[in-house]
Amino acid sequence: MKRIISEENNQDKIVPLDGMYQEYFLDYASYVILERAVPAVEDGLKPVQRRILYSLREKDDGRYHKVANIIGHTMQYHPHGDAAIGDAMVNLGQKELMIDTQGNWGDNRTGDGAAAPRYIEARLTKFALEVAFNKQTTEWQLSYDGRNKEPITLPMKFPLLLTQGVEGIAVGLSTKIMPHNFIELIKASIKILQGKNVKIYPDFQTGGFIDVSDYQGGRRGGKIKVRAKIKVADKSTLLITELPYGVTTSSLIDSIVKANEKGQIKIKKIVDNTAKDVEIQIDLPSGISPEITTDALYAFTSCEVSISPNACIIIDNKPHFLRVEDILEISTYNTEELLRQELEIRKGELEEKWHHSSLEKIFIENRIYRDIEEAESFEIALDSILLGLRQYVATPDDNLGNKETRVRLMREITHDDIVKLTEIRIKRISKYNKFKHDEAMANLIEELDQVNYHLDHLTEYAISYFEKLLEKYGKGRERRTVITSFETIKAARVVANNAKLYINRKEGFIGTALKKDDFICDCSDIDDIIVFLKDGTFQVKRIGDKVFVGSNIIHAAIWKKGDSRSTYNLIYTDGRSGRTMAKRFNVTAITRDKPYHMTKGAKGSRVHYFSFQPNGESELIQVMLSPGCKAKKKIFEFDFGDLAIKGRAAAGNILTKYPVKKITLLEIGKSTLGAQKIWMDEVSGRINTSQRGIYLGAFDTGDQILSLYKDGTYEVRDIDIDSKIEMDKWIETRKINRDSVISALHFDGSRGWTLVKRFHIETAKTNERYRFISEESGSKLFFATSKKEPVIQYSYKKGGKKYEETLNLEAFIDVKGWKALGNKLGEWKVLSTKLISSAQDNTDSTDPTAPSGSPKSENINKDNKYKPGDTIELF
Repeated sequence: MKRIISEENNQDKIVPLDGMYQEYFLDYASYVILERAVPAVEDGLKPVQRRILYSLREKDDGRYHKVANIIGHTMQYHPHGDAAIGDAMVNLGQKELMIDTQGNWGDNRTGDGAAAPRYIEARLTKFALEVAFNKQTTEWQLSYDGRNKEPITLPMKFPLLLTQGVEGIAVGLSTKIMPHNFIELIKASIKILQGKNVKIYPDFQTGGFIDVSDYQGGRRGGKIKVRAKIKVADKSTLLITELPYGVTTSSLIDSIVKANEKGQIKIKKIVDNTAKDVEIQIDLPSGISPEITTDALYAFTSCEVSISPNACIIIDNKPHFLRVEDILEISTYNTEELLRQELEIRKGELEEKWHHSSLEKIFIENRIYRDIEEAESFEIALDSILLGLRQYVATPDDNLGNKETRVRLMREITHDDIVKLTEIRIKRISKYNKFKHDEAMANLIEELDQVNYHLDHLTEYAISYFEKLLEKYGKGRERRTVITSFETIKAARVVANNAKLYINRKEGFIGTALKKDDFICDCSDIDDIIVFLKDGTFQVKRIGDKVFVGSNIIHAAIWKKGDSRSTYNLIYTDGRSGRTMAKRFNVTAITRDKPYHMTKGAKGSRVHYFSFQPNGESELIQVMLSPGCKAKKKIFEFDFGDLAIKGRAAAGNILTKYPVKKITLLEIGKSTLGAQKIWMDEVSGRINTSQRGIYLGAFDTGDQILSLYKDGTYEVRDIDIDSKIEMDKWIETRKINRDSVISALHFDGSRGWTLVKRFHIETAKTNERYRFISEESGSKLFFATSKKEPVIQYSYKKGGKKYEETLNLEAFIDVKGWKALGNKLGEWKVLSTKLISSAQDNTDSTDPTAPSGSPKSENINKDNKYKPGDTIELF
């Protein structure tokens, strides 16, 4: 309880503390929400931002002002100190939209702060002056101390909130609205006025990539993923050239260093070369794949971050949670209403101006001013003027003929109108020009008609307003963040091997600290290990320094969840029936640290033979039975390829009912799993088996793929799931064999010739790029394919005239060596090419068993699609 003094009767009054707490807390929470953290929907500004812009408008004279002066001026409206005002102003200035800055304002890319307010200057941009201020349509309130007036909201004729974005934490709620693209917002506003549905997505000053598949209009529960732009400069260098939203170069480098220290990635050196443009150079150790490192950077560092938007705004002094499209619609119609108000105000001004001009015309041309010469008082003079005017002014009920000289005014004559006529000087009356006055009044009527037309066609006028904004201020504000879809990167697939795995088979220990024992393989600290024991059990455990798994280990290896290619071959004797069983199985899912049985689990079961094959290869074994058994054939061969691969719980097939003495491996055969269907993600270039992207075909042991690139190089690769093909210069990827022929149309820079060449792949090394066109300056690849019998249409200019011709590349030239230049086609450059036809062959990635909708491997590229019907403009 708390005792307070009543002001009315000076008596004590008892107030419960819990009631005071509730009341005071709600007052404080409401204040923070409305006056500090959450923006208003009308202008998209928090109070401190609004007061800064208004102060800049009050001080605006076209020149720059010291920020310290602006902060001081703003403090007469904002009661929370100079530090809060300064930080908010720097934040506004760095967004490069409303404030024109001069000096060191910091850098949101590097995290560097701005210079002291006394050293930096600012003024409003022309855009801000055009869209944010109009005293006639502004609603006002008293400032916190009652000494000044400030706007309740600015008359914002633009979706500023969605352009700049906002973030704020209040009491009990928060808001986080992503910035969106200037041009796209204006175009979306136009569509809203046209009655169309719109979708808008974030765009960031820092560029990068964004996945908006779960954006949900920016509402609570939605999520976006943003990534840095990482380029592969060469086999040992990566360049980060664009940052994720909200990440600075310093914080990004820190996250990379930490990931390297944890062993999640392996880097040799990292250098920040950021100046005008962002550039973080990452040098890799020898033998480290840049593609896998790129994925690891996304998986373990701030190169990829998730952001949860929460679009909360103030409407009618209450917080509302809306979609960004709803906010844009409110802003658009608010702009339309402000334009209507401005037109109404202008209409009133024009009508008033025409009214006074009409009275002035009547007063001077009809010399009514002479009627006041003998007036004895000012009131009599005013009455004389009114009487004189009424002779020339028609009433609303009067019918005016063609020759009628009377004027019908737009409103009644008032006392102030007559007083204003008496204030006309004699000098002005003497210089009165009837022609100029009539011309000026005609211009007023013309402008008034135009304003009335705009009011009658308000939607078209608003659309025109947005179009003018786009034309005037849209240049240089194109989208910087690329919208794409991100594939899920599994950490276990990209983490660097940062440890070595050892095993003590006799004592049953496995781990990374057993360096005196047998080495198994390189591993990472997040890998799982599968261990098979001689007693017929197995289990999966997390890797550690020293982990006990059980004595008599017969096999241990890294285990990947969902791996259906790895196959285990087993022969065991069942302890209950005495029969010897043979089984093939895989382990795709399992509970960690739980023992499982390979056998039926009967007491006395015995394992005779166990082997592991990574791709389901068959095995031929020799079985020797006990000499004392009754079997007629005591030695026989058995092929595991005759067994189907089943789950880990399967009992297997009966091999023999007699005792087994010895089993010997004779040979390892081919995979019995059949060819593996392979796809390539056309966005990331990742080779995968998850049916994502372009279907390349069914691949068996030894099959390879060929990739052609726009820089005139080719590359042969062995199939490596999760490896990536560089997509920036990519033309074509196909399944090939060594008889495949590459047909190319290229320009030789040293000779100035366009040539055609066809060649076999003669290089032996895989996973290495080979250049098959001239390395001279100016050399360029126009067209390349590995399809049979390609027929192309090409165009070129000669003597100022454009020609188009058709060429069968196979008929034009025979197959030669890959280093040969080829046969000359002409002494000009090709303008464009189009593949007209080609023959199907057994290397085409067209599998009738492929899933429905899987595309064929065509010459597909964002910039250069070499497929029938596509025209490629080269110059």
